[in-house]
Amino acid sequence: EILNINPNIKIMGSPWSAPTWMKTNNNSIGGSLKSIYYDAYAKYFVKYIQSMTEEGITIDAITVQNEPLHGGNNPSMVMQPNEQATFIKNNLGPMFNDSGINTKIIIYDHNADRTDYPITVLNDPMAKQYIDGTAFHLYGGTIDDLSLVHNAHPDRNLYFTEQWIGAPGNFEQDIKWHVRELIIGATRNWCKNVIEWNLAADENQEPHTPGGCDRCLGALTITGNQVTRNPAYYVIAHASKFVRPGSQRVYSSVSIELPNVAFNTSENQYVIIVLNDTNEQKSFNISIEEKVINSTLSSGAVGTYIWDIEN
Repeated sequence: EILNINPNIKIMGSPWSAPTWMKTNNNSIGGSLKSIYYDAYAKYFVKYIQSMTEEGITIDAITVQNEPLHGGNNPSMVMQPNEQATFIKNNLGPMFNDSGINTKIIIYDHNADRTDYPITVLNDPMAKQYIDGTAFHLYGGTIDDLSLVHNAHPDRNLYFTEQWIGAPGNFEQDIKWHVRELIIGATRNWCKNVIEWNLAADENQEPHTPGGCDRCLGALTITGNQVTRNPAYYVIAHASKFVRPGSQRVYSSVSIELPNVAFNTSENQYVIIVLNDTNEQKSFNISIEEKVINSTLSSGAVGTYIWDIEN
């Protein structure tokens, strides 16, 4: 149904655990992948992608393991950087090639405070040849840390793949933080996308696994036939409606009080997203191609500004 609405949508798969019989602790929580099962697990990725293709669903990318340094989720699985590099270069990458699979392989998929993890994996040239890029969350570190990975391996992409909002949510604070750190911060630090958390959940933040997140607020809350739009919906909408696939980030000046990010879109437009990150109303100018506009934003407000590019 989603593809009927938007056939150009890109889907990224992200496993949270291998089957328990492949793991060192035979449990869905924690443990590691036994090396004797690396090849068998790689086949799971291949079968998953092939099965989805048979259903008419293309998997554009996969991450090798969600949060590989967090063994407390249900499910979860720990995978150290040397293990991830070995799995990719000896099993997953070659098997994708042999199976004619073009799905992107994305590494890490965890917090910004451990940039050493993806850099270590990418420093292995045999693994790097199969890797498209690195995925990040922001439950640790700062968003500027992502540029460390870009600077170390500028020929590989960066992606932002998860950030929760805790129920019941605080609309003003959530909008400010997520626009500042993700929509603006992640894209300024080389990320090609921004993904929030749940697309939708019920009024109890369900369904979820036993021991899973019971406060993760969806972009939408579905209560019977009632749909409630939550902060993540508006965070993404501020960008996704106007910054379409094919857009490129372009230079804009840095401002602490008015954080912003600018794009040259495939629709031949400039789009700039501005947040008033102060406690008072702010007026400001936007200058582009010798043209200047004046605008004012209330405290905590976000504005999206659009120019048609003159040929």
